[in-house]
Amino acid sequence: MSATTDAVVKAAAAPAAVKAKPSLAARLAARTGGGALRVFLVLAGLFWLMPTVGLLLSSLRGSGDIGESGWWTVFTGPAQLTTENYSRLLQNDAITDSLLSTVMITVPATVLVVVIGALAGYAFAWMEFPGRDWWFMVVVGLLVVPVQVALVPVSELFGAIGIFETTIGVILFHVAFGLPFAVFLLRNFFAEIPRELLEAARLDGAGEIRLFTRVVMPLGGPAIASLGIFQFLWVWNDMLVALIFADSESAPITVALQRQVRQFGNNIDVLAPGAFVSMIIPLAVFFAFQRQFVTGVMAGAVK
Repeated sequence: MSATTDAVVKAAAAPAAVKAKPSLAARLAARTGGGALRVFLVLAGLFWLMPTVGLLLSSLRGSGDIGESGWWTVFTGPAQLTTENYSRLLQNDAITDSLLSTVMITVPATVLVVVIGALAGYAFAWMEFPGRDWWFMVVVGLLVVPVQVALVPVSELFGAIGIFETTIGVILFHVAFGLPFAVFLLRNFFAEIPRELLEAARLDGAGEIRLFTRVVMPLGGPAIASLGIFQFLWVWNDMLVALIFADSESAPITVALQRQVRQFGNNIDVLAPGAFVSMIIPLAVFFAFQRQFVTGVMAGAVK
């Protein structure tokens, strides 16, 4: 018997090799997957929510209490909490009108971006037309164009056609800069729909419009919800575009709060509740569509 054969026989007869000891990194990763990681995430979440809680408590305190101590003194002196600031806020016409203007800007800008982006995304994903890929590359290239570059030329264009310092001008600007990302996101999502499903619908007599509304839109619900949340948050929290393109009568809440700071400076009893109201609405929208948002973000991550 050769030496090679003897080695094979000994290896087969020998007991199984002792399993290698896990490395230090592997042991640390296993331990952090338990309770320690959960505690850390809870603490991180509470730390992230601290500014929101502080703003809420500040909005429920009088101006005298705010000037004398910090918001954390509420836990030792809860008697200082009051809703008088919110009553005064509702009597401030500048803030209430700006909230209405914010809704009138945000809702159309979000709906138009979602609708046009979904139609264009479907066209780029499943319709054949000359130069389709090149046009899509142009859309992708527009993603890198910063908003600041377009402020001056768009202002001149809007002034020439008579929509500068109007609500329509602010909406059109947000729609124009929101569409490249919308088309890019939805086109990639729609392209993952199985071709066989669309062909089966066409065999059943479905046209492009029926195919889009009955097949593609329901399947693209998570991605569309994610896009809507992104667009809503961006438009609602924007101040730069509104500061340039909106007039005093159509200014959103961000511009109104900035003007309150500039004009009065010390009216924290109005600024705190106004800032909290402007922040809690997008937070409510996010948490209301949280499940669809997570599903849309994770779509396509695994097969």
